Amino acid sequence: MAKKSQDGQDERPGRLKQIRMVASLVHQANPKALPMVFLAAIGTLVVFVVVGLVLGQALLLIPLGVLAALAVGMIVFGQLAQRTQYSMLEGRPGAAASIVENMRGRWVVTPAVQANRNMDVVHRVVGHPGVILLAEGPRSRVGKLIGAEKKRISRAASEVPIYDIQVGNDEGQVPIGKLQRHLTKLPRNLKKDEVSELTDRLNALPQAMQMPKGPIPKGARMPKGPKPRTR
Repeated sequence: MAKKSQDGQDERPGRLKQIRMVASLVHQANPKALPMVFLAAIGTLVVFVVVGLVLGQALLLIPLGVLAALAVGMIVFGQLAQRTQYSMLEGRPGAAASIVENMRGRWVVTPAVQANRNMDVVHRVVGHPGVILLAEGPRSRVGKLIGAEKKRISRAASEVPIYDIQVGNDEGQVPIGKLQRHLTKLPRNLKKDEVSELTDRLNALPQAMQMPKGPIPKGARMPKGPKPRTR
């Protein structure tokens, strides 16, 4: 029991420290963000208090209002933190792969299966929709990279659907902040075992030059690629 209590005491400061760090980043990116969180929570509580007083159920609704205010505050805080993360990643090579690796569900990400000297990259993602090629870079340059990767994996992918998505702010591209929602809207064409089988077939292909997973500083060199990561 003592050990369990000690572990709980260790975890709580760690979580609080993490929340403070995230709150600090959110505040630096948007000074109005934290006041918005507090206003949303207080507004929710006020609504419950007023309704409780009007209906004569203050003893019941005020405690519920406190819980609802905390929940609303955390939801708003989470959304603002996510927007801050996207804004920090935008424009950095590897940002799209980093977003997908942190998504829920089964997404097997192989960063930078195709790349060029301009730091334009194509990441390969295998999931329930099939094969997804995520391209980062101007439309005028990434088309050749996508075509090369499609040609390379066409036989191994067989009749599996292959989606190509260009991430960026050009016309026809998906902004980094909307990438996660865009991917979750894709149809579920493969079952779990089919995802694993397809991943094995693609991993058996000769690997092209790749970059490390996640965002990297501009101007960095491109070393040989890492192994695919499964989330």
